[in-house]
Amino acid sequence: MIDQQLLSYLEDFISEERKKRFLEILEERTNYITVVVEDVFQMHNASAVIRSCEVFGVQQAHLVEDRYGQVLDKNIAMGAEKWVDVLRYENSKKCIKTLRNNGYKIIATSPHRDDCLLQDFKIDDKIALFFGTERDGLSNEVLTEADGFLKIGMQGFTESLNISVSAAIIIQHLTTKLKASRQDWGLTEEEKLAKRLDWTKKSIKSIDDILTRYHKLS
Repeated sequence: MIDQQLLSYLEDFISEERKKRFLEILEERTNYITVVVEDVFQMHNASAVIRSCEVFGVQQAHLVEDRYGQVLDKNIAMGAEKWVDVLRYENSKKCIKTLRNNGYKIIATSPHRDDCLLQDFKIDDKIALFFGTERDGLSNEVLTEADGFLKIGMQGFTESLNISVSAAIIIQHLTTKLKASRQDWGLTEEEKLAKRLDWTKKSIKSIDDILTRYHKLS
């Protein structure tokens, strides 16, 4: 349960404009689509994917750090990591298991699979979009476990796009399609309250002192 009394208390420390902006953005957020970045070698690419998630309203992103164990490049993410829930996993097996338990279908993005072009892809269930390394693409673990495959149609000589570009194109296309559908894609009221509390805390510079004061008064 979200402590609504705490939320009301903390919201007095931020502007009305910011509170209104939080509410507007939360109405466009979704967990129906989520994104997984598997072992991306260059950290700025992982950060750019997180930024695309934030821009297009995907609330959760997952990082598999089996081989390269990295930290988000905050200069590239442009603060997006504050507003997107970033979950980390030691390996793809644990990530896939967690997502399946939460009702997601595993969708592997790959330029070498012909199962479904982006423009033909139908969103019938919650989906987790997996993006692989710049060097080797997705692991055999993901390719074997995938419920479906997705690719961007290309007309040039180049066979693939940079992961951050691919992710931006796919996320923008699918979130637009999702929001035009009849799917119940929005956050629940409980999820919205949780994010309001989280974002409000992150907006207050002296939050630790204010929380200490609040708990003394409670």
